[in-house]
Amino acid sequence: MAFLSGLLSIALLSLLAGHLFHFSWLQQWQHDARVAAAVMFVLIGIMHLVTPKKLTYMIEGWLPYALQLVLISGILEIILGIGLLVENIRVYAAWGLIILLVAMFPANIYVAIKALPAPGGLPAKPWYTWSRLAFQPVYIAWVWWCVR
Repeated sequence: MAFLSGLLSIALLSLLAGHLFHFSWLQQWQHDARVAAAVMFVLIGIMHLVTPKKLTYMIEGWLPYALQLVLISGILEIILGIGLLVENIRVYAAWGLIILLVAMFPANIYVAIKALPAPGGLPAKPWYTWSRLAFQPVYIAWVWWCVR
């Protein structure tokens, strides 16, 4: 939900800035949604690289090389997030992010089943960890829509 809040906030701020400062390229919702996705994936990727041990608990014990997988996913989030902003590769970047989101989904299921705290110190309450699963398809749809 924090990720969705970031997506919406950045997109709406971009749209508002476009109207306030008369930047036509920031007055297009699809463009602003793409910028928001790029920013959020880059930020999340950086978090994976800066504090990887805070995320390894999501896959330790059932996937080998937990630390390396967290680092690889962070690098991919940064590269693919930036790729959303490059016209010639944005569709490929979107597909990469969609595959990454699908690949990460089992870790979110594991967190919910084991009643672990959500990443970033968010609550371990069942309503929260289970509700996070419903947002994964929303993120996938957002990424796909913003590059169509």
